[in-house]
Amino acid sequence: MRMLELKVPPPLVFAVLAAAMYLLAKSLPELAFALPARGVFAALPLLGGAAVGVAGFLAFRRAGTTVDPLHPQAARRLVTAGVYRHTRNPMYLGLLLGLVAWAVWLANLAACAVPPLLVLYLGRFQIAPEERALEGRFGAEFVAYRNTVRRWL
Repeated sequence: MRMLELKVPPPLVFAVLAAAMYLLAKSLPELAFALPARGVFAALPLLGGAAVGVAGFLAFRRAGTTVDPLHPQAARRLVTAGVYRHTRNPMYLGLLLGLVAWAVWLANLAACAVPPLLVLYLGRFQIAPEERALEGRFGAEFVAYRNTVRRWL
């Protein structure tokens, strides 16, 4: 399955899963549940995810390194400051929180089952290969960072 490693842009994976969530919710209305004030409950992870994701993106830009997830070997610097002190993958965390917000908005149990698929997919086909590339590029500096900061939270 290495053929899928670093091949599909994470925002595309997000979009496909979001569409699947919508289709599941529409196809399985019997799994819908009532959620008063669902807009408020959906807005919280959406805003949090946007804030974390944008903070990660801006940290990469400030460091002058690539944000292209398909070419981690092109990284010029290892970014460990700001939001990267708390999570090694804030942009992916932002995508996950976006899917959680969408699941809350859809208020459907089938849709709620999908966000963990993003974690599994990214962990196997995106994050693990990225980490191998970063360890090859930055060596002990990346290993020390990886050992002190969690992958997600």
